[in-house]
Amino acid sequence: MEEKSERYLFESMPVPKAVAKLAVPTIISQVVTMIYNLADTFFIGQIGDPAMVAAVSLVSPWFNLLTALGNLFGLGGSSLISRMLGEQNHKDIKRVAAFSVWGGATVTLLFSLATYFARAPLLNFLGASPDTYRYAESYLVWVVVLGGVPTMLSLTLGHLLRSEGHAKQASAGMMFGGILNVVLDPVLIFGAHMDVEGAAIATAFSNAASVVFFFIRYLRLSGKTAVSLHPRYFTFRFIGPVFSVGLASALATALGNASNMVMVRLASGYGDIPVAAYGIVKRIDQFPLNVSMGLCQGFMPLVGYNFASKNYQRMRRVSVFSWKAAIVMSACFVVGFAVFAPQILHLFIPEEQTSTLGASFLRIACLAVPLTSVNFLISYTLQAMGKGVQSSILTFSRQGVLNIPLLLLMNVVFGLYGMIWTQLVVEIIMLPVSLGMYAHTFKGLRADDKEKP
Repeated sequence: MEEKSERYLFESMPVPKAVAKLAVPTIISQVVTMIYNLADTFFIGQIGDPAMVAAVSLVSPWFNLLTALGNLFGLGGSSLISRMLGEQNHKDIKRVAAFSVWGGATVTLLFSLATYFARAPLLNFLGASPDTYRYAESYLVWVVVLGGVPTMLSLTLGHLLRSEGHAKQASAGMMFGGILNVVLDPVLIFGAHMDVEGAAIATAFSNAASVVFFFIRYLRLSGKTAVSLHPRYFTFRFIGPVFSVGLASALATALGNASNMVMVRLASGYGDIPVAAYGIVKRIDQFPLNVSMGLCQGFMPLVGYNFASKNYQRMRRVSVFSWKAAIVMSACFVVGFAVFAPQILHLFIPEEQTSTLGASFLRIACLAVPLTSVNFLISYTLQAMGKGVQSSILTFSRQGVLNIPLLLLMNVVFGLYGMIWTQLVVEIIMLPVSLGMYAHTFKGLRADDKEKP
């Protein structure tokens, strides 16, 4: 019954319903995850000290590199598993899963140790000032050094569950950690008077609790899943197929965070208040993008399965429907941000100068959201098809070739506000490139299909 239900979902269920079944729980979990990411900034902002908010903003891009590692192993592994299911190849799934979990944990541990030993030059590079250094160091040690492995594992375990269509269970794990963090933040920040350190401890502990939740969930799914977390199945045999797709997503996250680091470093030249304002805006601006990310992670198993089973028309319908849904949702966010920007920023930090500057930033930054969402979805569609090279080309062009050089140029020519406009310029340039790459790839699939007897 379980297998029949799974096949109906991937092969026959109406596209809007299938996308909704996988994507809605994922979007909800992404929203909850985003809320708990916002929680640190929100509760610290209530203290009214821009230096504390700036410290969290400085560390956030480095902390988000853990997402890159989670995508490298988790998304790469889940995409391969979905394609194996489409090919009816169940025997190697447990080996792919074991490599994703244990390989990812080992690499993340090394990343965390390197962060600890290089924390002083790293924080100086990120733009920490004498007023923010102490707060930034405390936040870095808790969320990256001590909380790095649990954060990466919670992402990877969620991706692997979702690859088989267990979207609700994957979302429940992410939501559990997110809700726990929102509860712990005010308790530790205000109740225990731990300020920034309290927010960091809440984040690290919540991600560790999420990992425990996922392990229990896997034990309960025993016999209903082809995925195995047992280290005896670990092998390097699938490192190529996993990394060929996961690298594109990891590259997107890493280069995106590199752009944020450059942006924060440049903004620090204008003082701690612009850094705090930009940090808050970046967290808020990520909200609609996380919704799109949830949509991406939801439809990827559908795309991968139908690509592997050569049902290209259904694969295309899934992709196009998801793009349209992303545009509509993003447009709603743009309107909301444009109208209520002052109120939103004042909610996050009552300090007038920071909230006023942040409201101006938000009204500019949100204009890029619909285009960013579509560019994201096209890249993730290519990843789900196993076209890691094409996706990597789009990612590198967008974040490496365009974004960082344009940030530097716009800062020199237009100053602080020029940097805020950069993202919109990048997305406008990249949209026709992304659409052209997808059209060329899909045309090649149809041509190959027609040539086969």
